[in-house]
Amino acid sequence: MPELPEVETSRAGIAPHIEQKCFKSVIVRESRLRWPVPALLETTLAGLCLESVNRRGKYLLLTTSRGTLILHLGMSGNLRITNRQQPAGKHDHVDFVFADDTVLRFNDQRKFGAVLWWPGKIEEHPLLAKLGPEPLSDAFDGNYLQMRAGKRSLPVKCLLMDSHIVVGVGNIYANEALFMAGIHPGRPAGGISPPRYAALVEAVKTVLRQAIDQGGTTLRDFTNAQGKPGYFQQSLNVYGRANQPCPNCEKPLEQIKIAQRASYFCSSCQL
Repeated sequence: MPELPEVETSRAGIAPHIEQKCFKSVIVRESRLRWPVPALLETTLAGLCLESVNRRGKYLLLTTSRGTLILHLGMSGNLRITNRQQPAGKHDHVDFVFADDTVLRFNDQRKFGAVLWWPGKIEEHPLLAKLGPEPLSDAFDGNYLQMRAGKRSLPVKCLLMDSHIVVGVGNIYANEALFMAGIHPGRPAGGISPPRYAALVEAVKTVLRQAIDQGGTTLRDFTNAQGKPGYFQQSLNVYGRANQPCPNCEKPLEQIKIAQRASYFCSSCQL
């Protein structure tokens, strides 16, 4: 599933090609995504100019003067910049055609993504209203994370992956950040000291920035707006490396399931 770095990579890739351009038409080949594509989307967007392309958590927000187009890549979605001459593929479900015939093409093999429209204040949309702070913002720091942990007994990895606590830290990057901070993923969130939470927050920020710099992680079929893969997978220390040597101590890495998600760690380096 595309995580925050992949979504940010997509945002940065498409924005220069479509910002300040006006929508000419919308071609919907498949409306049955995670939620139905709005039936009047083409009528709604026709003639509107795209002011900016932003991101909130894993949602892409295409802002116009009359509302916001919300895109979510789901489990396997991606966005491509192309043109009307490029034939659509089997899983190319929606084309956003601009006045200069630039096309933003939404592809989603598993149909878990979303194309939605919201005419009101975007921060009030039900999908966004209760999201936690952005992990790369100043609002996300060690004091905040410890405060949200309180005396809770849930695993710290689950705390990191709760979008109401902090947005966009999915399974891959939670594993990597916990390894960098030397914290066992199953450790109770309420039993971690302030200095260790400060180290964990810095690890989250470092891992995410590195992944964004490298264009995200290629697992299964993620590609960016130009169809190129992300390369952060080559830098993964623990994710997907069960039984391989730990980069620090060379002890075999272990894998367990926490909240039904695969968790990778070193039992010597992460306490």
